[in-house]
Parts: sequence; C-alpha cells; structure tokens
Amino acid sequence: MERVAAYRKVLKTWSRWVEKHVDPKRSTVFFMSVSPVHMQSEGWGKPDAIKCFSETQPAINYTKKLEVGTDWDLFSTAHHVTKAMKRVPVHFINITALSEIRKDAHTSVNTLRQGKLLTKEQKANPRKFADCIHWCLPGLPDTWNEFIYGHIVSSPQRRPVEPIENQPQR
Repeated sequence: MERVAAYRKVLKTWSRWVEKHVDPKRSTVFFMSVSPVHMQSEGWGKPDAIKCFSETQPAINYTKKLEVGTDWDLFSTAHHVTKAMKRVPVHFINITALSEIRKDAHTSVNTLRQGKLLTKEQKANPRKFADCIHWCLPGLPDTWNEFIYGHIVSSPQRRPVEPIENQPQR
C-alpha cells in the first residue's frame, strides 16, 4: 500500500474512533502536524555541513524554499482528515513550517544512544551519530505546547475551573 494511502487509512480509523468515543462537551482534541527532520543540509543551503551538527541559528534568512524532507502530502492528508471530522472538532496545530526553520534545535551529538550518552569517539563522528530527529528540551517542543495553551485560553467555550476548595472530596 502506498504511504499516503496507508496514513489516510490510519487517520480515518483514528477519526472514527474519536467520533464514536470522545464527548466533545467534556474533551478537546488537538492534532499536531508532522515534526520535520534535518538530515540533508543541502535543504537549507549548506551542502558541506553535516546534517544538523554545529547548527546554532534557525534558517530565518534563507530566501529559497526549505527542503528538509517534509512530506507535505502526509501533512495535507492529516489536515483534511481532521478538518472533515464533524461531531468532535479537532484543532489542527501546525508545527511543521515553524519547526522546519529550527535546524539548530536538535540534540545532534548531545544525545543518548541505547540509553547512554555518546562517547567522545561517537561525538567526533557526527555524520554517523548526530541525532537530527529529536529536539532539545527546553526548546521548540515548548513552543508547540504554547500553541496549544494559547488555543485553550482563547477558546470561547472554555469552562471555568472550580477552585479546589469547591470541588467534592474523594
């Protein structure tokens, strides 16, 4: 099965489950778009660089289209499936475009492999060992969370939270 078709099938299965089992009066559903990787430095105009290794600045002044390998067909599929849901509205949080410029925000050689920090020898070989998939914390994932938080606090349907002293004892 082709990748986009398989992803659509997975998302349709998920959306049917959400529509059947989630009470929109009691729950809010968020769907976060795909997180990009930065494995090909040519994508941000640095053909001689080694993946995300040694990147210290976002790609904010790059004038061409970033080509970091994001599958925009998967992005579009997720966006369309979530927007088509009727009974339970899904808030699609687009982190992809923002995250594409953050080639500097990956763990690179400051990462774990099989539960252990990289050795000095491994760190000296970023072509093989740089992790350009996972993100540093604190960092970009905190910004994604701020998107969700902003949506929650600005939502007109937001229910007031009862003070703890007014909540029934368990």
